[in-house]
Amino acid sequence: MIYFAGLAIAVAFVAIAGCGCGVGQGLVVHGALNSMARQPEMAGKIQLVMFIGLAFIESLTIYSLMMSFILLGKIPKTDVILEVIQHAVK
Repeated sequence: MIYFAGLAIAVAFVAIAGCGCGVGQGLVVHGALNSMARQPEMAGKIQLVMFIGLAFIESLTIYSLMMSFILLGKIPKTDVILEVIQHAVK
C-alpha cells in the first residue's frame, strides 16, 4: 500500500517539476530581455544563449511529462486499491 502512495506522490512531484520548468523559462526570457535592453549591440549573442537555455529547459519538461505518463501507467485502478485496503483492514 505504501508503494501506491509513493507512486501518487511521485506523479505529483513530476507535475511540480513541470511547473518549475515554466517558471524557469519565464526567468530566462526576463533576464535575456533585460540584458538586451541594457546592451542592444549584444542582442544576437544573448538571444542565441537564451534559445539554447530554453531548449535545455524544454527537454526537462518533456522528460518530466514522459515520467509522469510512465508513473501513471503503473498506478493500478481504484477497485484494485480498494480491495488491497479491505484485505489490510481484516
